[in-house]
Amino acid sequence: MPATSFDPDCGTDFNLTADAVMVARMRLVLSISAVLAVAVDAGEAQRHISSPMWLAFASYLLYSVSVYICTRTGQRYFRGKAIHWFDVLWFTVLIFVTGGLPSLYFLFYFFVILTSSFRWGYEEGARVTMASVASFAACSLATGTDTYTPQLLMRTTFLLALGHMIGHWGGSKVELRRRLSLLGQVSRLSNPRFGVNRTIASTMERTLDFFKASHCILLMRDSETGTWVMRTLKAGDAADSVSVETINRISDSPLMALSGERIVLNNRRPWPLNWLRAQSHGCDPRTHRWHALDEHGARRSSAVAAMLEARSFMSAPLPMRLGEGRVFVSSRDGQFRKSDALFLAHIMGHVFPVIETIEVLDRMASEAASKERLKISLDLHDTAIQPYIGLKLGLSALRKKAAADNPLIDDLEKLASMAESVVTDLRRYAGAVKHGADARCEFILPHLHQQAARIKTLYGIDIAILLESDVHLDDRMTAEVLQLVREGLNNICKHTHAHRGCIRIGCTNGKLHIRIENESCGTEFANFRPRSISERAAALGGRAQVTQGAGGATAVLVEIPI
Repeated sequence: MPATSFDPDCGTDFNLTADAVMVARMRLVLSISAVLAVAVDAGEAQRHISSPMWLAFASYLLYSVSVYICTRTGQRYFRGKAIHWFDVLWFTVLIFVTGGLPSLYFLFYFFVILTSSFRWGYEEGARVTMASVASFAACSLATGTDTYTPQLLMRTTFLLALGHMIGHWGGSKVELRRRLSLLGQVSRLSNPRFGVNRTIASTMERTLDFFKASHCILLMRDSETGTWVMRTLKAGDAADSVSVETINRISDSPLMALSGERIVLNNRRPWPLNWLRAQSHGCDPRTHRWHALDEHGARRSSAVAAMLEARSFMSAPLPMRLGEGRVFVSSRDGQFRKSDALFLAHIMGHVFPVIETIEVLDRMASEAASKERLKISLDLHDTAIQPYIGLKLGLSALRKKAAADNPLIDDLEKLASMAESVVTDLRRYAGAVKHGADARCEFILPHLHQQAARIKTLYGIDIAILLESDVHLDDRMTAEVLQLVREGLNNICKHTHAHRGCIRIGCTNGKLHIRIENESCGTEFANFRPRSISERAAALGGRAQVTQGAGGATAVLVEIPI
């Protein structure tokens, strides 16, 4: 794996804060015990302790108290990596003022090795271990203890060996936490509401970020159509930037040379052995036993690496019931391990059965919705459109009977025009219901402006439409958003006397935010629950609430995870 250090974003902020407070508390305990030990030793030996020694231990105690207080108050700087390096420096000073090599305070180095390894992983723990060994050796040599060379060798070896073991175990713990976090994320992504394509794209994005890879490629074949679909995502791209390509003839591609159920790992040898053939290994996913690929398999693996321009890549089969496929994850700089390839296969085995289930559910829902749309469109024509047509004809007949000087002529013409507009909207809506609305996300603004113009014409209310950030929605979610906004605008028209309103739509932190606001018009703010909007938002996994805006305005806030 290119990097094994722990990313704090993978864990919860609460756990990181709790760990930092616990470490600060233990540091404070160590400093107090060190000061007490020096005082007791001076009393029993009845000898004078030098001022530099007291200054060093008192300063470290004051430093520990300050770090503890700052950590308790939530300052993020004291939860970072720099604090461990300050500990190494302080422990070196304590060892120096207490005699160098004979000092028992060299055991304090294990505290900083332990905390750095279990919080940040093996690489950080190994760096702290090497720095501790070097500092201890330099401090011992600086105090002129040449006669204790065997003891110096034993203590540095002990510190180095035990530090490596602690770093390895700490790195395993951090890696396990990162893997559990990733599995939790992809489990939340496996939601039928998001659709198959978005679930696959988000899983690819999370996989790329976890392995710090450069490319992620998915090859999938539908057993019914026989066509191959290749999805590609590069490092740094968002999930909606996945390149999707349908391939009719894929037999000539080197990617197809790794067909079968075998997990494959290919690593180019490091310099100066990079001129040798790369190390290619295969693994049976059932037994998890690794073996070197034969000559033919090694050549095919090298061809894939050359195509991907990768120093290292790993590939695993996709457990698909209705087809076949493989996933390829490559890195141009780092190297993957065998455990990484096995975990990649585990991720795919965890996600793709759910994705296939989502696809089946989506097809069933689409078929059921098609039948229901046909029924609803017929009901709309019979129960809603026909009465409005009758109302329009009645208003036209009444207009013809009225004399030319009748003061109600203008009102009758306006009512007839409104009835005609409603009939047109209902017919358009019935047609969209019957054939399925094709409302893609890039058309959301025109739809909203059309609704705002209609409300301006009928009710004289100015509605401002503001898109605060890039919003990428699929067809189904776009239709839901339009319906939520339509319901909010209808509430403004029916239940308020406002002359201005505003619709704000944005997307931050994986959540869609919709704000429907209207001016106060001199009325007091009243807290209420918009039942229809709340129910629609809850059905999408979100929530709706009413708050007071600037100048006493009423704002309905809708938050939906996407």
